[in-house]
Amino acid sequence: MKQKLHVKTGDEVKVISGREKGKTGKVVAVSSKEGKVIIEKINISKKHLKPKQQGAVGSIVDVESPMYASKVMLVCPKCGKATRIAHGFDENGNKKRKCKHCDNLF
Repeated sequence: MKQKLHVKTGDEVKVISGREKGKTGKVVAVSSKEGKVIIEKINISKKHLKPKQQGAVGSIVDVESPMYASKVMLVCPKCGKATRIAHGFDENGNKKRKCKHCDNLF
């Protein structure tokens, strides 16, 4: 079941729970079906790759694992604080997200 998430691809977010608590990063991908997000350089796990061709060597690479969107908060681009978002309208009447701390529309 798809659900509407409070973050979009490209947003700056702060992790509020788990072992990565307090770290900030940029959202790389959003899965609304699972309710998860992938954040750049956060929640890193190891992935073992088998060799694909004869004579090649396998390797271990670092990949960003998805985490639940409820574990992250949006960071306001103006004041830099992690905030819940409100909604407001700009001068053209378009609906925008708004920071609860500084009332900045973004």
